[in-house]
Amino acid sequence: MSSRQDAVVESVEAALTGPLSALGLDVESVELTPAGRRRVLRVAVDRDGGVDLDVVAAATKAVSEVLDDSGVLGEQPYTLEVTSRGVDRPLVHPRHWRRNADRLVKITLVEGGTVTGRIGASDETGVEIDPETRGEVATRIAYADVAKAVVQIEFNRRSAGEEDA
Repeated sequence: MSSRQDAVVESVEAALTGPLSALGLDVESVELTPAGRRRVLRVAVDRDGGVDLDVVAAATKAVSEVLDDSGVLGEQPYTLEVTSRGVDRPLVHPRHWRRNADRLVKITLVEGGTVTGRIGASDETGVEIDPETRGEVATRIAYADVAKAVVQIEFNRRSAGEEDA
């Protein structure tokens, strides 16, 4: 991405943060990509409790109004896409960990190695990981020690109290 495009993305994100925050939403990412003579502006939003279609519709309306009023994208036409974070997005901020409590996560550590377990209590500096393997003890991991963390998709999660077959 060019430095001009980086500046536009930063301006868009700055312009959207306040209005979306008023809706109880966090701006997770802003991407601007060329698509022929147009551009595609993708804005990912999230909040505690998740995002449904009504929330996405309200966010789209707010984003559209801000962009129309500010002129931050200039005169070149664009297509707007407002969406929520996908489950495969890395956990980066403390709010991501909080919003994914009790989900299975795979963590790659800065010093090497991986940890897989359930997200437990989290705060601004780290998270408690409950291991999936019986007999192992929960571990606290500082966010500074995490190189990458991604929620794992589970199709057949056992219920609490369900025994191994």
